[in-house]
Amino acid sequence: MGSLGGDITAAHVNPAGIGMYRNSEFVLSPGFNFMNNKFDYRNTGSSSKDNAFNYGTSGLVFGANHDTRYQRATSSAFSITVNQLANYNNRIQYQGFNNTSSWSEQYVEQLTRDRASVQQAENNYIFGSSLAFWTFLVDTIADANDNVIGYQSLVPIPLNPNSSQDGVNQYNEVDTRGGAHEVALSYGQNYNNKFNWGLSFGIPFYSFHKEQTYREEDATSNGANDFKYFEYKEKYSTTGVGFNLKLGAIFRPVDRLRIGLAFHTPTWAGLTDNISSSITTHSEDYVPNTYPNLNVGPQPLTKTSDELKSGSNAGTYEYNLTSPMRAIGSISYVINEVKDVTKQKGFITADVEYVNYNGVRFKTSGDGTVDDDAYYDDVNEIIKARFKGAFNFKLGGELKFKTLMVRLGGALLGNPYAESGLLGKRTMATAGLGYRNKGFFVDLAYAHTFIKATDVPYYLQDKATPVADWGGGRGNLMLTFGVKF
Repeated sequence: MGSLGGDITAAHVNPAGIGMYRNSEFVLSPGFNFMNNKFDYRNTGSSSKDNAFNYGTSGLVFGANHDTRYQRATSSAFSITVNQLANYNNRIQYQGFNNTSSWSEQYVEQLTRDRASVQQAENNYIFGSSLAFWTFLVDTIADANDNVIGYQSLVPIPLNPNSSQDGVNQYNEVDTRGGAHEVALSYGQNYNNKFNWGLSFGIPFYSFHKEQTYREEDATSNGANDFKYFEYKEKYSTTGVGFNLKLGAIFRPVDRLRIGLAFHTPTWAGLTDNISSSITTHSEDYVPNTYPNLNVGPQPLTKTSDELKSGSNAGTYEYNLTSPMRAIGSISYVINEVKDVTKQKGFITADVEYVNYNGVRFKTSGDGTVDDDAYYDDVNEIIKARFKGAFNFKLGGELKFKTLMVRLGGALLGNPYAESGLLGKRTMATAGLGYRNKGFFVDLAYAHTFIKATDVPYYLQDKATPVADWGGGRGNLMLTFGVKF
């Protein structure tokens, strides 16, 4: 859509296309989303499904012709639109046997890296390592004099990964809800049907909610190895609002050919996170190393972040986000481009888009501390290391039969991950039917995304990252109604 123009979606792609309007228009686009996920984690297959309502670009365009005796512009238009930028409704669900690593080892790495004392292990990591420590999923290592010299996980992962005697069955389930929605105020001008420019001011709203349950169970029949199972649960939400600008131009060097350029600034947003978590551990008849006389108590043990934060505001984080910028180059060939729309024959169009995913930056809000600054600096370094810029390619066309239209298209979305083992490339195929007559139009479109990606349940520094291969697809059915006035 970057070079075609004359469609309300241009407000969120290349606002120069809004300048092609010479009259006014109202558009409404309800839709429905189908998700079918397939996972392979450590040679074990699983699947999950999820459905949700969504919508496409909807709103009003106010267009007007100009008397060129008094204005240089031939026509101009202003639009007020709303669009769903992202649909977060999804369900991730997979499982498998692992005898090389455990989720709990990330807590050991953290406590060891920070050289945490016992008191710090109990109190400083209330959404992860401290929960593991309180439930004896992770415990100390003591020397002969009962001095703490390190930390260990109770999960029975063998030192020799070729051994089949020990290991755990791992289960991961993540449900997400919400979306990103953008309100845009756009303005465009047309100069003698040769040059269009446009500007759009966007206000995105974010609402993301996640519930995760991760579980590991002893895969052996050994009832005396100090581990039966543990379960980590998390509730997480993000809300916020931001703003951005989109600039665009469309050139017509010759009849039937259109060239478009657009630039999307990063979105600058203020966000608020809320998190709560818990760990439940069954360590059988475990006796702590440094406290041999301690009665651990009946199993299993549960500890929650609410218990550890002691009424404080911990778990609520306010911060600023800078999203990636985008640059879009487009070209279109219009078949039989004439003013009489009943005699138009269709078009072929292509977009190339660059997104600098590694340009995402987090920053503490105005009342942040020095520790907050250091934390977000670390996060930004991880983003720069794990992500990269990527190109997206889109191609589509339309054939028009007087009042009826048939459309086909496709897209290849590049991989944003810098790590060689992680996949994020996606392929899309689209098809649609349209009817337009006497100022009224209706369009039915279906877009299918073929997913070939990866999901990582946890990261470790000294071991290979466990990866779940993610396949399947997402279908998006959209019905658009519009009327000119």
